[in-house]
Amino acid sequence: MMLPPNAFKRGLAEGRSLIGYWCSLPGGIGAELLAGCGYDWLLFDTEHALTDVPDILPMLQAVAPYPVSPVVRPASNDPVLIKRLLDLGAQTLMIPYVQTAEEARAAVAAMRYAPRGIRGMAGMVRASRFGSVPDYARRAEEELCLIVQVETAEALARIDEIAAVDGVDALFIGPADLAASMGHSGDASHPEVRAAIEAAIKRIVAAGKPAGILTLSPEFAEACLGWGTTFTAVGMDLATLSTGARALARRFKG
Repeated sequence: MMLPPNAFKRGLAEGRSLIGYWCSLPGGIGAELLAGCGYDWLLFDTEHALTDVPDILPMLQAVAPYPVSPVVRPASNDPVLIKRLLDLGAQTLMIPYVQTAEEARAAVAAMRYAPRGIRGMAGMVRASRFGSVPDYARRAEEELCLIVQVETAEALARIDEIAAVDGVDALFIGPADLAASMGHSGDASHPEVRAAIEAAIKRIVAAGKPAGILTLSPEFAEACLGWGTTFTAVGMDLATLSTGARALARRFKG
């Protein structure tokens, strides 16, 4: 059996614009519904959601038949969490709150088997198709993709050194935490935050790495695409559900 290809990683390498959607709700049904909606990638979040590591397996299985790439965000830059998600078959991980090149290198090490890293060995895991992928341990790295989140003013100041870390495939800007670190909690649209995001996207691109972001504002998403984002998340399940349900209630209840 062949090592499954990572379409998301290939899309980044080709410089294609990849439009994504954020999944905060656990479970395979919602994931499968969204998998058929036309997005290039879906983010399964275990940092700010009820979704936990065991919940990721049915979500990965639900989207597998569809032409969409799952990206999984562990709760933290923790080698144990990273190892478990990789063993479940996640090929692209987004690591939150990476502040320094040292922290980026730690994430890279957690993604790689020895001698290049510290990922624990296990034979009967879904990632290797339960041992049926020849030389999985030697070749797994070829199809793994690591995204690190830069989401504070301090992290943005270190973009160049973080982007230069071998094994970091892309950098993702977290607008909400960035706004808070700049003294504008809850106001990611503040002009100072917007200017910092624009500058960060351009610096990431200049460093030779793909830049990503999440925004629920279509206008701001278009601006970010114009500044150079390669992978751009433009919606979230809870936000879409809330907006649609409230609009329907207003229509019929006045």
